[in-house]
Amino acid sequence: TSPLAWLRTRFYYLLIRLYFDQEFSVEEFTRGAKQAFSVVSKLLSQRKLDLLDELVSAEVLQVLKEKISLLPDSHRDALAADIDAIMYTTEGDIRIYYDDDGIKFVSILMCFWYLNGANLPDEVPGQAKVFQIVFGDENTKEKKHLLTANYEFQREFTEGAKPDWTITRIEHPRLLE
Repeated sequence: TSPLAWLRTRFYYLLIRLYFDQEFSVEEFTRGAKQAFSVVSKLLSQRKLDLLDELVSAEVLQVLKEKISLLPDSHRDALAADIDAIMYTTEGDIRIYYDDDGIKFVSILMCFWYLNGANLPDEVPGQAKVFQIVFGDENTKEKKHLLTANYEFQREFTEGAKPDWTITRIEHPRLLE
């Protein structure tokens, strides 16, 4: 990320700690986001969407139900991200906003890069080449794809609201389109 983007995210984290949650920890949030990403991506790949009610917003869940039913098996398998296969995680956009009723929200977009061994074509038509990594020697060669996903987490910080983060956006480029 650029130095300005890094500085901007740190400023927003400071605002969250000062005005919304004095206990907020970037490291703890990132750890929880990685865990949530792994669980949700596996449930998506297994088509167990009914188990996502508490984790994903109703609007996103409705869109996912339509998209998942149309996916080929190879793309569906590629959605799953084992927590140990997450190679890199970074924050995207962070937003703090109030709605018309004075309800306070914080949204944090997390970007994940993960390895997956699904049987994907080398190139997806109309898209950039999917990165591949080969492990092992000629006899035990294992091909993995380096894939990306963006998940947006939102939490309401109005007094009395549940302290739960909800996923309000799920993007798996080249897979869930």
